[in-house]
Amino acid sequence: MNIQALLSDKVSQAMIAAGAPADCEPQVRQSAKVQFGDYQANGMMAVAKKLGQAPRQLAEQVIQHLDLNGIASKVEIAGPGFINIFLDRAWLAAQTAQALQLPRLGVSSVAPQTIVVDYSAPNVAKQMHVGHVRSTIIGDAAVRTLEFLGHKVIRANHVGDWGTQFGMLIAYLEKQQNEHHEEIALADLEAFYREAKVTYDADEAFAERARNYVVKLQGGDEYCRSMWKKLVDITMSQNQLVYDRLNVTLTRNDVMGESLYNDMLPGIVADLREKGLAVTSEGATVVFLDEFKNKEGEPMGVIIQKKDGGYLYTTTDIACAKYRFETLHADRVLYYIDSRQHQHLQQAWTIVRKAGYVPESVPLEHHAFGMMLGKDGRPFKTRSGGTIRLADLLDEAVERAHALVSEKNPEMSAQELKDLSEVVGIGAVKYADLSKSRTTDYIFDWDNMLAFEGNTAPYMQYAYTRVLSVFRKAGIDADSLSGDIVLTEEREAHLATRLLQFEEVITQVARDGTPHVMCAYLYDLAGQFSGFYEHCPILSAEDENIRQSRLQLAALTAKTLKQGLDTLGIKTVERM
Repeated sequence: MNIQALLSDKVSQAMIAAGAPADCEPQVRQSAKVQFGDYQANGMMAVAKKLGQAPRQLAEQVIQHLDLNGIASKVEIAGPGFINIFLDRAWLAAQTAQALQLPRLGVSSVAPQTIVVDYSAPNVAKQMHVGHVRSTIIGDAAVRTLEFLGHKVIRANHVGDWGTQFGMLIAYLEKQQNEHHEEIALADLEAFYREAKVTYDADEAFAERARNYVVKLQGGDEYCRSMWKKLVDITMSQNQLVYDRLNVTLTRNDVMGESLYNDMLPGIVADLREKGLAVTSEGATVVFLDEFKNKEGEPMGVIIQKKDGGYLYTTTDIACAKYRFETLHADRVLYYIDSRQHQHLQQAWTIVRKAGYVPESVPLEHHAFGMMLGKDGRPFKTRSGGTIRLADLLDEAVERAHALVSEKNPEMSAQELKDLSEVVGIGAVKYADLSKSRTTDYIFDWDNMLAFEGNTAPYMQYAYTRVLSVFRKAGIDADSLSGDIVLTEEREAHLATRLLQFEEVITQVARDGTPHVMCAYLYDLAGQFSGFYEHCPILSAEDENIRQSRLQLAALTAKTLKQGLDTLGIKTVERM
């Protein structure tokens, strides 16, 4: 049930009946303060200005045409022409009862789209580090949200599995196998990469072989392809352990590495030349873009093929967008990539649009994010200044969580504590990231993220178990409740309204790729439930009908918290 959409539609009809143009914006929003009702329509000012009349006068005419019979108990004009809408409690109660009964909390079904989401994108022969955290976690929350709403989501893990470094890596893998005569486990990918680089710099014969292998690999040589595939497989099976532990939905089937687009690149360069978009400049193939200016104010040249015939990331990204539209039939493409890549992506997409590879009707959206910083405000690194491996970060999170939960649960078994530490520790790392607006840099702080107060995973996970404990105490199954929901108290009505706003929130997250909006909603919902729990006795309610009604509100709260956290990829537990 999307109350905002319902009210927008009703107010819009009334505005048109009052003489407003058909495309008028009612601007219906949740009210900031209780005295302004549950919702406010703020669109009268802009429309009245266009019509040349006083906003308050327009608001009065709109109210005469506004049919909110059975939905609102009161509608009033405030200030210069805001329309305040107070929802009817009987209507709220009926909607709440429905949300509890219907699958998916009564969220309306959408017209399904095919949406490609590009996220995570680690590099082959390197271990995932903190730099991959935000893309992976935020991207996965977007994917889960879109799937919950009913879209067909294609996860695209744009793995860095191509480039000149592979000649060196294949040559080193060969050297290792010849010297040790066994399949190497590549347990420490970082060390493997480092040693390969050292050998390359020190041994000219090795470097020559490496350069030769690059050419062979790119030419499709069978031996080099099999060695390359081995490197990809070893890396991705290590990354899969991290994904599974992070409760991220990526699998091996979602890998769409840079290599996937190789065969398309010569054709794209030829086509861009043919269309007159690409020209030769100093031996390279370049597209000059009026939309981007260099320091001298001239159109910026974007190289798509180097003098030596090599291609660039831009060429791959052009191919990638084309492939996602033509082969995957995307209706919408979202990229969860660091904000520093913004200009690069915009240039690639400008070329894509000019060449007609992806029509304007298919949005290409860069859902950029800021960096993860340490407490000193610098990029988050190890004490010695190295990059922090993701696996090590997760180990530390679970260790810290273990210290925390074992202190609070001295009677718990070792296995239970281990499982709980994993859920709390991993949840804390993810939630700390998801609860911040993705467009800004954020400070990574263990103490904050593992606190049981404030907008954190431990607090939210605990809030969920608190709601469940109501049913445990009473020995009642949350699915066996009966009777009508009745909202006699103000706090009950506020909680019901907030519960029904779940659809508005999830719709916004799906549109903008902003999981922090869901975090803020869940945190507020948990607070509303606390207030309701303290002031409206549930199990000790004297009237059995009120008791059943309040238990139903508690049951819907638990379902909503669990579902909301699930769209973020945060696990819940029954007790803490």
